[in-house]
Order: sequence, then structure tokens, then C-alpha cells
Amino acid sequence: MISKSNKGITHILFEYQILQFESIIKKKFPNQTIVRNDKSLTQTVLQLKEYFSGGRDFFNLALDFTMPPFHQKALDAVKKIPFGKTISYSEIAERAGNIKAARAAGSANANNPIPIIIPCHRVLASGHGLGGYAGGLKIKKYLLNLEGAL
Repeated sequence: MISKSNKGITHILFEYQILQFESIIKKKFPNQTIVRNDKSLTQTVLQLKEYFSGGRDFFNLALDFTMPPFHQKALDAVKKIPFGKTISYSEIAERAGNIKAARAAGSANANNPIPIIIPCHRVLASGHGLGGYAGGLKIKKYLLNLEGAL
């Protein structure tokens, strides 16, 4: 499920999160009205379809998310990981300005509200272990295989 504000994409939720959709969105935007508008998501859905069919290796979409400063920096670094490449949580921490904050970088990834578009699946544990993934390791492996990174 995808949600969007007037500024950009706010969330991509995995199947197990769909029942919690309204509470997740209301928590982030407590004073806003939720309106279903599939037309406003046309470009997002098109780009995701292209990605999953192998015809797109980057996204050109406006995003609307706010996180604590280090998490924001970490996810900004994650957005820059090229298609088909992986890096470690410690490398994300370094790129976000604190080489000692690998756990915080992992926390930023775990709380990434816009997975796939912000490609946190491209971040691996030290020693190239998969680490975790909010969508589950099966989906993380699928995405990495789709990109030729595994």
C-alpha cells in the first residue's frame, strides 16, 4: 500500500502492515484527512512496475518524510546507493557523519517509511550478511536478486 501527501510519497507498506495502514498514517499526520485517490499515485505505481519488470533502476519521485536528524542523514545516504550495489550499515553510518553509529543506521533502515524507493534492502550487515528487513528476509533476497546484487 502506498500513501502520498501533497509534497510526495510518505509510505510504502508491506502486506502485513496493511491492516495497520490508517493508524500508521494517522500517527505521522494526525491532523490530516485520509482520502483515497488512486490517480495521484499513477506515476509511483508506473515506476514501481517498471522497477519490478527490470525496466527501471532508479526512481524519480518526490518524497515526503521526516525523521530524527541522524536517521534522515542515514536514509539520504541509502537513497544514493546505486542499483545492484550493496553497502554495510557501518558505511551508511560513516556517510551519514558518524562512523560509530552503525546500529543507529540500522535503526534508520528499520524505520524507513518508503522501502524500495529508499532502497534499504541494499544495506547489508558486516561480513555481507543480509541483516534484517521490515518486509522480511525473503523479500530482501528477492529485491537483491532482482537487481543482480546476490
